[in-house]
Amino acid sequence: MTNDDDFISRLIGFGLSEKEAHTYLHLLKYGPKTPSPLAKSLKTYREDVHRTLTSLIEKGMVRPSLDAPTVYTAVDLDTALEAALKKHESDLREMEARKREIQELSRQQHFSPAPEMVTFKIIKSLRELVSVMVPTISKLEKGWDMVVPEQAIIFASQFGINPFTEAFVAEGGKVRVLRTDFSYASIPLVREFVQMGLEVRAKTQ
Repeated sequence: MTNDDDFISRLIGFGLSEKEAHTYLHLLKYGPKTPSPLAKSLKTYREDVHRTLTSLIEKGMVRPSLDAPTVYTAVDLDTALEAALKKHESDLREMEARKREIQELSRQQHFSPAPEMVTFKIIKSLRELVSVMVPTISKLEKGWDMVVPEQAIIFASQFGINPFTEAFVAEGGKVRVLRTDFSYASIPLVREFVQMGLEVRAKTQ
């Protein structure tokens, strides 16, 4: 990256557009210019240069002459940066004022509340199941539904998820389990779920 590129990058980070940064740097390096030669040097259209210069004038970074043809001069860097900073501060104060106005108007309106969002998560592995289930249970308030295969029920029992689930149900939460497969070997685990207070159903083909 050249020094010019680095300088332009910093100007853009300060809030200038790329065109504004190029124009301001060019005026700093090569001195005051009228729009036509400036457009030729920047390889763009005269109308485009006019718009960019107008924006830089509003930011306090370029100063136009009073005679004709108008000559545009870059304000010295420290003064220009201070002016740009004050413009940002002014814009921020204006946004804060508008925010307060909108908040006040919103209190006078009768907006419909947003509908309750329902979310779900697809668990793809045993590791993800174990890492997600316990902290998720601790954050829930009303209940949740699980769609699980037989193996997941076994793992829930082996890795200590069931005690957290049982405590959640004891505190008034509701848990529904939809089985996606079924075998006689899993009957004791299903009974364990039922004894804990979970609603268990098997998916029929």
